[in-house]
Amino acid sequence: MVRFLILFVVIQAVLFGAQLTPWGQDYFVIPWTNGLAHFCAQLVAVFDSSAEAIGKVLRSNTNGFAVSIEAGCNGVEATLVLIAAILAFPSTWRQKAWGLALGFVAVQGLNIVRIISLFYLGQWNMTAFEWAHLYIWQALIMLDVLIVWLIWVRRINRAPVSGTPPSSGDSGSAAPVAA
Repeated sequence: MVRFLILFVVIQAVLFGAQLTPWGQDYFVIPWTNGLAHFCAQLVAVFDSSAEAIGKVLRSNTNGFAVSIEAGCNGVEATLVLIAAILAFPSTWRQKAWGLALGFVAVQGLNIVRIISLFYLGQWNMTAFEWAHLYIWQALIMLDVLIVWLIWVRRINRAPVSGTPPSSGDSGSAAPVAA
């Protein structure tokens, strides 16, 4: 447990430090955030043609309301916490790979729902928007990270481990039967 906690903190420090560098911002965070805004605009356009994305901003052409996807709202930090937790936990690289892939989809999928819901909530009521943005969605995104990680840990711990000694009632081999 101590090994996990130390690794978790170290991996987080490295990942958060890397994403805060000019290189990390220019080649990963900014393009990711802009792409996220454009993806959300495309999803919204399926049922509402009034949305457009300009850089990291999702804007309504109808009333001019816009949400700017800032650091902490692009899902990068939540994903980094999940990556650190999965990488720090003792498991095989294959288990880590599928945990990272499915976890990424889960966190970013919920974040897309978050952005689009805030886009419409802000057009309806700014007080509700502020409350949902600052309290509800912040907690839900991190709860999503925790739940995804816990489900992953539970799934990998169910997998049989090779070299496990047989249980007390199992002799490991069948005794010959006399006829």
